[in-house]
Amino acid sequence: MRVVTTDAGLGRLEDGAVALLDTAFPEVNAVLEQEGSLRCLASCPVRRRVPLDESTLLAPLGRPRAVWGVGLNYVSKAARTGRGLPDQPILYLAASSGVSAPGAPVVIPPTATEPDYEGEIAVVIGRRLHRATESEVWPAIAGITAANDMTARDVMRTTGTPALAKSYPGFTPLGPSISTPDEFGDRHAIRVRTRVNGQLVQDDTSAGMIFPVPDLLSRLSWFAALEPGDVVLTGTPAGTGQDRGCFLADGDEVRVEVDGVLPLITRIVRPTDASRRDHRLTEQVS
Repeated sequence: MRVVTTDAGLGRLEDGAVALLDTAFPEVNAVLEQEGSLRCLASCPVRRRVPLDESTLLAPLGRPRAVWGVGLNYVSKAARTGRGLPDQPILYLAASSGVSAPGAPVVIPPTATEPDYEGEIAVVIGRRLHRATESEVWPAIAGITAANDMTARDVMRTTGTPALAKSYPGFTPLGPSISTPDEFGDRHAIRVRTRVNGQLVQDDTSAGMIFPVPDLLSRLSWFAALEPGDVVLTGTPAGTGQDRGCFLADGDEVRVEVDGVLPLITRIVRPTDASRRDHRLTEQVS
């Protein structure tokens, strides 16, 4: 099942259309908090069907309680940077206020001079995971979605703090759809690709992870309880702007493609110095 959140309510993707559901749940997070999975949505009656291209898709989870990320979790990324494989996951929390809707423009702040994309597979927690074994992880996962874990590389370099480099408003686009685990023939080789202005720049599968999903979430759960609706970003493969020496510019379009999930598109806005001055003058006049 593939689930979306629209401005008209929750829906299932069916035959190129959104089947809007007759449910009181306003968004996916509310379903997970009460049900622990998305299975109940499979039997919800349909109010009406709307063509996908006529639907306004929102961030499927609203604002998650927690967004976890992991650095250097692909063999290809480690090889590109010339670094050895880590013995333990490099974990961090990003502010959930950075989550943005699919397709929404992301305005780069003037303090971020090296904005970068990171196409990632995002895992959505369905049931609480605490001190979990690897075998307990997949049964507790509600679904998979796409993420663009954007990073201000200059801020990361000067502060050494991932949360600061990744928490600007809009820097964590998620969605547009969530696919339940049964949608994946091989959950251990989910493909993720990133295109910038149509050019393929990242292409790998979860088989290339240093810490695969069950291992990663199990390790994390021994330090923090993962709750329904939490999101875990599972790392990015080689091919980021950092790797290519090419950071995001005004008007760039980033497209993240994850198996079984609608493409996640992010449009970049980098105001010029003149437009920022005009904006400040407008504020002063008003």
